[in-house]
Order: sequence, then structure tokens, then C-alpha cells
Amino acid sequence: MDFGLTEDQREIQRTARELLAERARPERVREHAEAGSVDDGLWRELGELGWTGIAVAEEYGGQGMGAIELAILCEELGRVTAPVPYLPTVLAATLIEHAGSDAQRRQWLPGLAAGELAGAVALARGGEAPLVVGAREAAVIVLIEDGQASLAGRDQADIAVIETVDPTRSAGRVRATGEGLPGPFGPARDRALVALAAELVGVCDRALEMTVAYVKDRKQFGVPVGAFQAVSHRCAQMLLDTERARSTTSYAAWTADADGARLEEAAAMAGAMAAEAGRSVTASAIQAHGGIGFTWEADVHWLYKRAQVDSVLLGGTGSHRTRLAQVLASRPAAALA
Repeated sequence: MDFGLTEDQREIQRTARELLAERARPERVREHAEAGSVDDGLWRELGELGWTGIAVAEEYGGQGMGAIELAILCEELGRVTAPVPYLPTVLAATLIEHAGSDAQRRQWLPGLAAGELAGAVALARGGEAPLVVGAREAAVIVLIEDGQASLAGRDQADIAVIETVDPTRSAGRVRATGEGLPGPFGPARDRALVALAAELVGVCDRALEMTVAYVKDRKQFGVPVGAFQAVSHRCAQMLLDTERARSTTSYAAWTADADGARLEEAAAMAGAMAAEAGRSVTASAIQAHGGIGFTWEADVHWLYKRAQVDSVLLGGTGSHRTRLAQVLASRPAAALA
């Protein structure tokens, strides 16, 4: 049995990596991050390529592909910490498509799928969300509270732009009273969590890649620092954490595209593993880079900052593990054998 990507999926991955290597170079990311701006040229290009609607049904202007294809693009965009509102937009589109009403889908999905509109998703309490990534650009915001989701257009929301540790994307504090999404919330949330986990996998993968290249090149006492046991053990743990996040995320994406019977369990595992890996792998990358890793000039800190914000967007590691435990505890013992 082949658990790898299909030829078409590998082509999507290859195309995305090649394009982003050119369009989202580190110096370009730095330029937009320091200016606090969106890369409008790249954002338009993503829309023209159909990436913003890759998992949206064709009847709403999307490509009609699945969670696996969306995860591939989220991973590649995470690798370069692209300064565009891609992740918050596809999260909003996912929730609206799988939990929204027909009217909500018709109103919002065509614009989100084409990249003409940006979206955002956030956890809220009492109608207020303290951290909404992409709030400044969002035309529609989906707030998640007490296991339910509501949708608010920009004119229905009170948005205060805030600064976060990650300047590659805007953020805001939002208070809104929107209309509820009437469909089944659980599967929609789980699909969104898979996309978020995939971006964190990309962040981890790039942090690992940069670190291995650095410790091979950096020499101390006449030998590469990667030859020292403490450094090699750190890199090995980074690889283990990255691959654990990748495997659980890949399984969750496959489950979403298959029958979805174990999607809640798989998404909770992926969310927990990816959030934990994102923070630990990028912190290790900073540490392995030594003194330069703590400087503004080192590009590795963009990955660290993206991981800190992504790891709490739809709940942190603890909340995902709690939900996983609840799912498993609700099953008969025979089903867990």
C-alpha cells in the first residue's frame, strides 16, 4: 500500500515550492514584515492560481480538491512564512463551506476562493476574540465559542489592530455579534485544524533544514559544530518532532478526504503534535544557531515567531490533548483494541 502523495499531488507540491522560493524569498518576507504590509502581488498571484480555493467546491468557484491538497499548500506557505493572509482565509472558507448555510456559502465562498476577499478565524469568549490573525484584511470573520461558530462581516465587527510577536501577518482584537453557522461544527473545525497543523509542519521542516545547513557549515575548534554530540542530538530530536507532526497531519488530511469516521481523533492528534513541534523545533533552531540565532538579522526567527502564534490559534496543545482523551474515553473498550 502506498501512503505517499499521488503524482498530481507531488506536482502541486513541486510547483508551490519552486514558485514560493522565488516569490517569497527571505529578503522579501523581511521587507513586508518590517513595513507591516501584505505582499499584495503574491496574494493576487495565489488567487489567480486558484490556491485560495483549492479545497472549495467547484460550485462556489473553487478547485474542488481535498484536505490533502490544501495541506500541501499550507505546508509550503509555512516554510517561507509568506506575508499573506492565506491561512486565515482558507480556515474561514473551510468553516463556512462545511458548517455554513447555503446562503452563507453563496455570499462568501466565491470571493474567498478567488482571493478577492480575505477571511479570519479566531477563538472568542463573550463575543470577543483577543487574537485574530489577518483581522486587518478580513472581509469576514468566523468566531468560535463554546463549540459553536458565528460569522460576521467586517461592518458587523469592531476591530482593533494589535501587534503580535509575528509581524509577517496582521492581527487584531475583535468584538462581533454575527449570525451562527447552522451546520455540524465539529467536522468543519477539524478540517480547519488540519490546515493549521500543516502550516506548522512547514515551519518545522524549514527550521530543521536551515539548522542542519548551519551546523554543517559553522566550525568551532576546526570542526563543524554539528559533529558535537549535544548539537547532533538536538537536530535528531528536531527531526523526530517534525516527522511526528507530519505523519499525524498527513493521516488527519487523509481521514478528512476518506470517510471522516476518525477525523476528530486524527485532527486532535495532529493539532497537538504540530503545536508542540512548532514551538520546540523552532526554539531548538534558534538555540542551535548560537549567538546569531538571537539577532534580528537571522532569518530563523521568522519561523520561531510564526510558530508561537500558530500554536495557539485554534487552541493549544493541552486543549487538543484533552479533546483527544475525551474522544477515546467515549468509545467502547473493544473499539480501542
